[in-house]
Amino acid sequence: MPNDLDEWFIHEVLPAEGALMRYLRRNWRDASEWTDLRQEVYARVYESAKAGLPERPAAFVLATARNLLIDRARKSQVVSIEAFAELDDMARDELTPERHASGRAELAVLIDALEALPPRCREVVVRRKVHGMSQREVAHEMGIAEDTVEKQIANGMRALADALFARGIGAGIVKLERKLRKRGTDD
Repeated sequence: MPNDLDEWFIHEVLPAEGALMRYLRRNWRDASEWTDLRQEVYARVYESAKAGLPERPAAFVLATARNLLIDRARKSQVVSIEAFAELDDMARDELTPERHASGRAELAVLIDALEALPPRCREVVVRRKVHGMSQREVAHEMGIAEDTVEKQIANGMRALADALFARGIGAGIVKLERKLRKRGTDD
């Protein structure tokens, strides 16, 4: 027979599953982990609710998901020995004139792609990815909603990645973000 906590969970938490799954899809790349993440969120919410029921269950579920993803991201920043060996090899690799010219050509393509973005999208991408501003800061300074910032970032990064891949340059979004940050520090 279900107790009060079980009833609360069924009627208040489970209806938030759609929002939870949308959040996980938007914020976690590995689709194979989404169901495990959902279950972990549910377990954390249930355990936490034993101490007291939150006033806004749906918001609590999403905050729990955010905290779980932050925990996972921190843990995933551990570098494997193989990755460290590769980094060490790259560090010993000297910058040749060819590599320097290639890097400059890639940067020129990136700048062209950035300039081809619609003005508001470009401004959002530059503020978030080059200047490292938070989503909230960008929204506040530009006078737009945080959801709009999120959508503009997604559209802008997709367009930039497409432009780089179309020219055979893009090795992934991580590489693209590094270039954007580097460009921001060089100015």
